Amino acid sequence: MSDANTEPQSPDTTEHAHDPEVLQLAAKVFDLARHGDTSTLAAYVDAGVPANLTNDKGDTLVMLAAYHGHADAVAALLERGADPDRPNDRGQTPLAGAVFKGEDAIVRLLVAHGADPAAGTPSAVDTARMFQKTDLLTLFGAQ
Repeated sequence: MSDANTEPQSPDTTEHAHDPEVLQLAAKVFDLARHGDTSTLAAYVDAGVPANLTNDKGDTLVMLAAYHGHADAVAALLERGADPDRPNDRGQTPLAGAVFKGEDAIVRLLVAHGADPAAGTPSAVDTARMFQKTDLLTLFGAQ
């Protein structure tokens, strides 16, 4: 997941999408999610950065935090209204990414916040089947 060209895609920021300062802030916020700096990330969202901000590949802050194994950051974003099912431009969801990366605690956290195991391509169910994760298939209700 390379995010070198991080351009905000949120409707709230599109009029300023090419402003170098906005791009720099967006890159910083994506890095906070990627590195799991929960308190700083939460402060930015509390100050007005959209919880569902996406980068140029459609990856949300939740996707980046989940994929990189930062459960506290995922929880903070979900508590601030981030969508647990929002897919990226490739149709991948945070839940499927967490299954793929073996982040079972994040899988359970996303499910507890309403993530749909059947959403996305491949879905979290498909990914769990591929890796023969029967415990997650049971959690998803998809023997």
